[in-house]
Amino acid sequence: MAGIKIVSMLLVCMLVAAPMATDAAMNCGIVINLLRPCVDYLRGTKPLPPACCNGVRSLNSQASNTRDRQIACGCLKSAAGGVNANLAGGLPGKCGVNIPYKISPSTDCTKIR
Repeated sequence: MAGIKIVSMLLVCMLVAAPMATDAAMNCGIVINLLRPCVDYLRGTKPLPPACCNGVRSLNSQASNTRDRQIACGCLKSAAGGVNANLAGGLPGKCGVNIPYKISPSTDCTKIR
């Protein structure tokens, strides 16, 4: 469960580039379900499964406004722990998702737009 939180935090940072809208539809259940396949990879115990990248891409597209991206970021940060920070930081690139910032546990979710 802690690995899911870190994964979520990292992926929320990727959401900054998504288009903005007015209503937030994101919640921690969505974030956790999308990123669950990434946990073992981020713990360094298994190779990167295709389902993880599918979840990363889906989260990136579903967090379509500032509020959704900030919610997803908060979910990730609250679930952080037990994952390899280097693997987490490289996850977007490994999954073909381009984000304009560094993924880090110190990310300030309130500054994500």
